[in-house]
Amino acid sequence: ENSLQKTFTCTSVNPSDVFVSPYALNLSSFTKLIKRLQERHPEFSKQEIVEAVQELRKINKGVLSGLAISSIEEKTSAIL
Repeated sequence: ENSLQKTFTCTSVNPSDVFVSPYALNLSSFTKLIKRLQERHPEFSKQEIVEAVQELRKINKGVLSGLAISSIEEKTSAIL
C-alpha cells in the first residue's frame, strides 16, 4: 500500500527537454481543421466531415501534407 502512495515531483522543466511527437502536431492541425469545418458546415456530422477529409486524402494520392489548411478546408467543403 505504501508503494502506491509514492509521489514524484519535478522541480523544473526545461522546454528543450520536452519531446513533442510530430504526430501530435499533425493531430492538433487535424483537430483544428475538423473544428473549423464543423463551424462552417453545422449541417454535417463530425463523422461526415472526417470522411470528406479522408476522401480528399484519397483523391490527393494518400497525402495532405504540403497543402495549406485553408486549401484543405476549401477542397473538403467542395466534397461536402
